[in-house]
Amino acid sequence: MSPTRRDVLKWAAGAGGLAAATTLGLPSTATAASWSARSWMGQLSNSLPVTGLTIPGTHNTCANSGWPAAKCQDWDLGTQLGNGIRFLDIRLNGLQGSANEMGLYHAAFFMNKRFADVLNDCDYFLRNNPKEVIIMRVKNENSGGQALDAEEFRRRFNWHLDDPSMHFRPRFFTGDSWPTLGQARGKIVLLTDFDHTWTVLKWDTHCIIQDDYNVSDDEKRKAIVRCFDAAWSDRTTSKMFINFTSTAKGPVPEPSIGAQKIFPSVYAYLEPRKTQRARFGIVPMDFPNYRPDIMKLLIDKNFV
Repeated sequence: MSPTRRDVLKWAAGAGGLAAATTLGLPSTATAASWSARSWMGQLSNSLPVTGLTIPGTHNTCANSGWPAAKCQDWDLGTQLGNGIRFLDIRLNGLQGSANEMGLYHAAFFMNKRFADVLNDCDYFLRNNPKEVIIMRVKNENSGGQALDAEEFRRRFNWHLDDPSMHFRPRFFTGDSWPTLGQARGKIVLLTDFDHTWTVLKWDTHCIIQDDYNVSDDEKRKAIVRCFDAAWSDRTTSKMFINFTSTAKGPVPEPSIGAQKIFPSVYAYLEPRKTQRARFGIVPMDFPNYRPDIMKLLIDKNFV
């Protein structure tokens, strides 16, 4: 079996709101030519469920530095948000030297950013764009020397939300069903991918996910199309479709190479369907700056 990217990164580090199914509303309140990347959600109806949207996102959002096998982005977080990204894939371990803080990691590699920095960036963006919504997957990366067990991860996460020096909890939407845009405007919708018993949105429970990354290019293309087709045809599910375009296959896989191979087939699927009403859910990408035309097609889908 070929090593996964996580295996390679481990070696390198060692070396050095709907409660029940209803018919989904689909956005049709503005023209595709009229939106701004910084504030595109503000032009959509408050009554729309966020599951009825097409939302560009990033895989390993803060992995924008370091070794090529660990780097998944060129844009920093603020640039991503300003360019229309609204789903963030936030992966955390403990922050070395701190009893309470967490840092952003790709496997065991520290991405030179604290979780507090991420929350500050999101807070700043939402204060300046109060009609926007950010969906944030928070994952316990659980890798390397700064790995945290489940109890400690929960404690540190709550510390970031409640410590008087931070107090970010009011910025979060923490319901246990997907909200409408009106319910979530100006909020970070918390999507948890770590062990807990809280009554909040959960990665494996509230989402339909395609994340086949350690497969051949052809298999990945087919998986993306299957997920797009499923999202297109299913207008009743209360779950969020999440269709990762990111891939990393090979002895020393590089996300940048995978993105260049996969993006043409994503464009080939979306472009002929650009005038047809549909929702595709969240589409997390590596290096979305490589293909701004795909970013535009995804956001445009909300205005057909």
